[in-house]
Amino acid sequence: MTLTNRLIDSARRTIRLENEAIACLEQRIDQSFIQACQLILDCPGRVVVVGMGKSGHIARKIAATLASTGTPAFFVHPAEASHGDMGMITENDVVLALSNSGTTNEIITLLPLIKRRGIKLISMTGNQESILAQSATVNLDASVEKEACPLNLAPTSSTTVCLVLGDALALALLEARGFTPEDFAFSHPGGALGRRLLLKVEHVMHSGSELPAVSRGVTMREALFEMTKKGLGMTLILNEDGSLAGIFTDGDLRRALDRDIDVRNATIDQLMTRGGKTATQDMLAAEALKIMQDYKINSLPVTDHQQKAIGALNMHDLLRAGVM
Repeated sequence: MTLTNRLIDSARRTIRLENEAIACLEQRIDQSFIQACQLILDCPGRVVVVGMGKSGHIARKIAATLASTGTPAFFVHPAEASHGDMGMITENDVVLALSNSGTTNEIITLLPLIKRRGIKLISMTGNQESILAQSATVNLDASVEKEACPLNLAPTSSTTVCLVLGDALALALLEARGFTPEDFAFSHPGGALGRRLLLKVEHVMHSGSELPAVSRGVTMREALFEMTKKGLGMTLILNEDGSLAGIFTDGDLRRALDRDIDVRNATIDQLMTRGGKTATQDMLAAEALKIMQDYKINSLPVTDHQQKAIGALNMHDLLRAGVM
């Protein structure tokens, strides 16, 4: 067998064995899982996730997933907990401890302290008879028949099962809490979803001295000067009371030239687009984007609830803001 074939066979065997381990895990989601979820739902504090070595890496990821999906959580290194970080854990918290063997010394050392302070303990182990599993308020069975490692030594299937079990726990809690996309966005304000769900029109619109606007009755030349000065490829046309009468864009100019209109002497009232689509400042920027896409327009006036013009935005503004 060539090296190429051996590499492919090894990869496929690893994937198959880890898939089988996950399939077995699905059959073990039982009353213990429900109890673990209920402990966390009833917890007035946070979930403190601990683990050593490879289990520690998985524990960090589980803590991050819980925190981003509506369950306040953080990771504490069990060795550091024995040297002061135990003070980060309060009686209101729940501890989630990961250990495949269930006998990890650094975690076992913490058990008397956890018990003495009356902190609820959820264990995630591969050995249901271990001291950690037996000491826990509830134990989640993360056992595997064998590791994907051909030596049956390197944590592979066991860490995958713990990762999947942690995701299952986080998402079950997410659904139980009624966690929404908006809640998710507040946990991810810097991401694309956060920008789509949190950014409002008022955050990206041009207003004040940046707003291109002229009054009804001005000449085409004056309107073009305002458009050039403000650089948005459009200008708003305002009534005497400041309400929006219409909009004039680069596209309106091209259409006027196609109609052979004397643009030197024409007034803006003859050429503007009356009415049209508008946005409000408290509208999500993503909603404004949808309006532009649905009606194939590149600019939107922004009005208040009395139809007074207070701003404007275009596709470039939304692109720069990362909404698109």
